Amino acid sequence: MIVTRFAPSPTGFMHIGNLRTALYSYLLAKSQGGKFILRIEDTDQVRLVEGATDVIINTLAQTGIDYDEGPGVGGEHGPYVQSQRLSIYKEYAEKLVKSGHAYYCFCTPERLESLKDDKGIGGYDGHCRNLSQDEIQQNLAEGKPFVIRQRMPDEGSTSYVDEVYGEVSIDNSELRDQIMIKADGFPTYNFCHVVDDHLMGVTHVVRGNEYLTSTPKYCLLYDAFGWERPHYVHLPLLMGKDADGNVSKLSKRHGAVSFQDLVNDGYLPEAIVNYIALLGWAPKDTQEFFTMDELKANFGMDGLSKSPAVFDYEKLRWFNAEYIKRLSEEEYNAKALPILDALCPDSVNKVKLAALLHTRISAFCEISDQVQFVVNRLGMTADLYTNKKNKTTPELCRTILEETLPLLEAVEDWNNDCLFAVLKQYAADTERKAGAVMWAVRIAVARQGITPGGATELMEVFGKEESIARIRLAISELSA
Repeated sequence: MIVTRFAPSPTGFMHIGNLRTALYSYLLAKSQGGKFILRIEDTDQVRLVEGATDVIINTLAQTGIDYDEGPGVGGEHGPYVQSQRLSIYKEYAEKLVKSGHAYYCFCTPERLESLKDDKGIGGYDGHCRNLSQDEIQQNLAEGKPFVIRQRMPDEGSTSYVDEVYGEVSIDNSELRDQIMIKADGFPTYNFCHVVDDHLMGVTHVVRGNEYLTSTPKYCLLYDAFGWERPHYVHLPLLMGKDADGNVSKLSKRHGAVSFQDLVNDGYLPEAIVNYIALLGWAPKDTQEFFTMDELKANFGMDGLSKSPAVFDYEKLRWFNAEYIKRLSEEEYNAKALPILDALCPDSVNKVKLAALLHTRISAFCEISDQVQFVVNRLGMTADLYTNKKNKTTPELCRTILEETLPLLEAVEDWNNDCLFAVLKQYAADTERKAGAVMWAVRIAVARQGITPGGATELMEVFGKEESIARIRLAISELSA
């Protein structure tokens, strides 16, 4: 059975790139009836952020990525938090020391610093590689701090086959003797993830292609233990587009780069997942919209790309707009009405206003800007009343407003249908174009040119008192 895992470090919010890795790892397993594991890699204690593990778990829950084993779920391979597995790593590191594939290194930080060049770049020189057993025992007896390093081969090369990029090979002379266990007893990622992947039965390792050239080191660890290597699936880089059109690795300068930032900006988790699924993977047909079940049914490694994928915020906005349109009235109102409640006075018909905005926003964060004309009586110029199609002028609009005001004041049942009927009848009685009448009233009430609804719809939103007050204000302005 295929087994994949997602092993993030709890160092903050879930980056879009990490979420894509989790999604692809999950889909790879589920598309073949396999198992998906969540493991928290918290051995870098300096970078830990309090509450970040909960953020990871909550993000997976929000996106519908359910794991078969992991924190809070359990499983036969626990614990699933690396800081709770320190004795396991020590045991396996000692095995490599005994077999000669690793060794104790007693070099001081000062000595290691002295190996760096003027640019601060340096590599370990193998100083402790060939210490005698007597020297090692004496250093240990004296309590000298030490790390355990992996002993790299002196000659030859190490190769492996990646499922996306094909064969990858590196000369062993380029590999430095990496640290496996640090002086504080904590393992490094380079060591503990190999141990965990083997013990947890991981068959396919999915991660970003920044690990392409370091994977030979991990292959050598598998070989040293006599373990079967997993299949490696390295994903293309995730890029962002700069203002000048150039692309570079996705970062905060491109916009929101964490899942939670996007959710806070009003993007739907389903839309985010759908869009991210297409950043580096191409379905076999032209389908663009996928539910999670459809992604499970369609995902395959043969659709993965080697080329970098560009995170296009405009494309995400388009996806999100389509997902918002597909929300039921109940689902949509659950998200939109709390925003409108916080912005608009009680006199506003917020349910009607929400309905007008339903197909006009691409993210819920846009609602605030969209309703500023409702919240405030915006300043405006008389030229807004000029419309070539309806042949309106400020003078004509003033006349229309003056003549319709008493008719509107007499309306008792203040709703769209009744208001529309009154204005339509006025147009017929005065032989004016209905479009001209509606234009004059809409501009007077909204005080801006582009609105999410027509004249009578907006008057229903504002209510009678505010609508009448705005029309009177417009007449006063046009008469000045």
